[in-house]
Parts: sequence; structure tokens; C-alpha cells
Amino acid sequence: MSTPINLSQNTSSPSSDYQKLLLPGMMLSMFCWGLSWTSGKVLSHYGAATEITFYRFAFTVLSLLFILPLFRVKWTISRRGLPSLLITSVLMTAYSVLFFKGLLQGYAGAGGVLVTTLCPVMSYVIMLLLARRLPDKQETLGIVLGLVAACLLLNLIADWQKVFESGNVYFLLAAFIWAIISLLTARTEKYGSPLTFSLWLYLLSVLQVMFLIDSQKIFHIAQQADGLFWGNLFFSATITTALATSFYFYITTQLGASRASSFIFLVPTSAALGAWVFLGEVPNLHTITGGLVGITAVYVLNKKTNV
Repeated sequence: MSTPINLSQNTSSPSSDYQKLLLPGMMLSMFCWGLSWTSGKVLSHYGAATEITFYRFAFTVLSLLFILPLFRVKWTISRRGLPSLLITSVLMTAYSVLFFKGLLQGYAGAGGVLVTTLCPVMSYVIMLLLARRLPDKQETLGIVLGLVAACLLLNLIADWQKVFESGNVYFLLAAFIWAIISLLTARTEKYGSPLTFSLWLYLLSVLQVMFLIDSQKIFHIAQQADGLFWGNLFFSATITTALATSFYFYITTQLGASRASSFIFLVPTSAALGAWVFLGEVPNLHTITGGLVGITAVYVLNKKTNV
């Protein structure tokens, strides 16, 4: 039997050998994130966004209840982390609802590329605003490339009204909210284990969603659900949310929000590929071009070590 991995609070810088172990784990997590857009598209057709969000969060909590004992982490976090936990839970609930609403109206591949390429740029801009300083030449280039990527991804060059179509508004709001979540979760190491933080985060989110749903519809979904629903729910909640997202939060505590967000550039490829293979969504030229420009923007910004 292998020794359980210790994901308890750790404020020291990761060693080079440790970073080598983090890299493949982060890459796998990002690949799962990309496929989650395809999985979410399937789930979005089984009920309203709030109802599917409830199922996703509930299964995530159950998954984390099984996962935490394996890593031998404390089940509590510092009281100082409660405000951050509460705010993040509200934002996570909003993000998930926007996620499913956008997928119901729009394309999984295009949405995945849009959100995951703009999120790191938004995160960096927010950090600049919080630092109350102007961007230097390199940062300006990265931000401008990010804006160009947004215009291409939204196909605004052909028609500016595209921003209001195909769930794009939901996707843009989701990207902005996730950028804020990235900044908030960068401080979780001060309050305890990232896994424990995730457990309480999704538990609070479940309680919040309960005020937004109709219990009869929840039972109706369970009665009508088939193997496709439960399979995608397991992947979306256990694999993607409980494991991959918690691992992302942990990486954020080690590398910082801006550097950890740069790994998201791996998601657009798997999001577009997954939607193409499983949903038959052939990527448009403007989506591919915008994604490449967005990845370049993230690369330019990631070359800055401090904000």
C-alpha cells in the first residue's frame, strides 16, 4: 500500500523534484477540465442550470468525503478563512450556474476555449488593479493580445452583436468570476488544506443552491436519468470538480494565482478536441485563431514572475 500524500498546510516553496510531480498532475487536471465542457453540455439537457449545479456540487461533496481520509488532512480550516470561504462559495455557485446556462445555449468547444483563454488574462488585469499600478510594456502586450483573442473568439470582427448570442454573455461572466476565484483560492494555504477548503466550499455551495431549486424537479431528474447522465455526473463531479479542481487550488497555493492560471492554456485544446470527438462540434477558424492568440497572451503574461 502506498503512503498517503500529505496535502496539509505547506507554506514552503516546492522543491524541483516536487515540481516535476506537480507538472503531470496539473496537465491531467487541465485535460479533465477541457473534457468537462463536453460533459457539462450533455448534463445541461437534463434540467435547469440550478438543478444540475445542485447534483454536481452534492456529488462533489460526497466524493471529497471519501477522498479526505486518504490524504490524512484536518477537517477544519482557520476561522480567518471563513470570509474567503463564504465569498468563494457564492462565486462558485454563480460560476456553475453560468457554466450550464452558457452550455445549454452555446457550443461546448467554443465556450471552453473562450473562458479558459480569457480567464488568465482577466486574473492578471485584476491583480494589476489591486496592486494599483500600470502595466509595463510586456504586460501591455499580453493584455492587448488578450483583448484581440476575445474579439476573435466572440467573432466580433464579423458582427459585434455576437457577444449577445450563443451563450457568450454567460461565458464572459463565468470567465470573470473564475478569475476572481483564482485570486481568492491563492490564499487558502493560510487557512488549512486545499482539500478541506474545497469540501467546505462545495458544501456551502450546495446549501446555497438548495434555496434556488424545486425539490420536485430534483427528484424528477433522478427518476428520468439514464446511464449517460450518471456517467457524466460522476466525471463532472468526482473526476473534474473534486479531484482536478482541488488539485488546481493546491497548485495555486504553491505557485500563485497568475502562474497557476497559465496552466489553463492546456484546457482549450482538450475542450475543442473533446467537443469535436464526442459532440461533433467542428471548431471554427475564428475559434482556433482566437485560441492561439489567447494562449500567446497567457504565455507573455506568464513570463512576468511578479505583479
